[in-house]
Amino acid sequence: MNFEPSDEQRLVQHTAREFARRQMAPVAAACDRESRFPMEVYRQAQEIGLVNMTVPREFGGSGWDVLDCILVTEELAWACIGITGAFGLNSIFADVFHVAGSAQQKQAVFTRLMAGEFGAYALTEPGAGSDVAAISTRAVRKGDRYVLDGSKIWISNAPLANMFVIFAKTDPAAGHRGISAFLVERDTPGLSVGAPLGKLGQRAAPVAEVFLNGVEVPVSALIDEEGAGFIIAMRVFDRSRPMVAALALGLLQRCLDEALEYACTRRTMGRPIIEHQAIGHKLADMSMRCEAVRLLARQAAWLLDSGRRNTLQAAHAKCFAADSAMWAAGEAVQIFGGMGYSTEYPVEKLFRDAKVLQIYEGTSEIQRNIIARELSRS
Repeated sequence: MNFEPSDEQRLVQHTAREFARRQMAPVAAACDRESRFPMEVYRQAQEIGLVNMTVPREFGGSGWDVLDCILVTEELAWACIGITGAFGLNSIFADVFHVAGSAQQKQAVFTRLMAGEFGAYALTEPGAGSDVAAISTRAVRKGDRYVLDGSKIWISNAPLANMFVIFAKTDPAAGHRGISAFLVERDTPGLSVGAPLGKLGQRAAPVAEVFLNGVEVPVSALIDEEGAGFIIAMRVFDRSRPMVAALALGLLQRCLDEALEYACTRRTMGRPIIEHQAIGHKLADMSMRCEAVRLLARQAAWLLDSGRRNTLQAAHAKCFAADSAMWAAGEAVQIFGGMGYSTEYPVEKLFRDAKVLQIYEGTSEIQRNIIARELSRS
């Protein structure tokens, strides 16, 4: 594995870093306070190719590898993990059609994403989060159509979405083998999106419930075949979890940068607080975790780009990155002391933003289950 970025990758990183600092960072605090997704910033990112990065070139996209996307995501997340997360949700939606879907579905989805539309990935339900097999949304075939009934919750970008991937049970008796996936238009009769849900952090990324009441879709809306939904979801997780690790890495690096600057200027007992071992060791540990997360995320992405199975490495990266980001955010607040609790400084936002990293795309506990399972197979 070559750890040296190519000249093209360095240019992409530089472009993303400049965009993050000039366009995203100045609006991040206001978007957090107002729970507002900055559509104007999204359109600017779209113009320079920093969203929908994995859409194939034949559909007007960059066709970048997952590793390239990791580099961009880290830079953007430094400015605001909420905004960056919302940017990246189109990629998770698109991941479904990288791993499955008909030629007609790929053509329609990728073309519309490049035209500026949004997609949402609707798997989680009130009674089914970590236990994917417990979803209760039903899809019943009636002639040449399926009828969908049920509800989803915590669906990222649902308030923005023009189209959804909906997971539903076509064979409830078959457990996870009875789950299927469908491409559903937002304006389909019977589909409705609830009001945006209030959140602790990442408030610039809109989430909502999705309700399905007798939603009829043609058979052509089925993605792959009946019963393929669980495998599709697991393959998407292998692609999305390295991206979550990159989100966490951007936040972790921001924690280190903010805490380091403060520790070098804040003085107690006649010297900068970085010279106190209790503070210096916190910063050293942050730096070590940054490097470890960076390597884990890039390894998981590199394996996937090489056409190799990365389930274990994706779980390593996602779990360690999420836990490290939450730890680093807490330590950053501690280094700032009382000022860390103030909205005058960004570390309180970093603390709030970090927590959900340990929950979405598979909790840290679920990642440990996956790691133990994969180890038992070796």
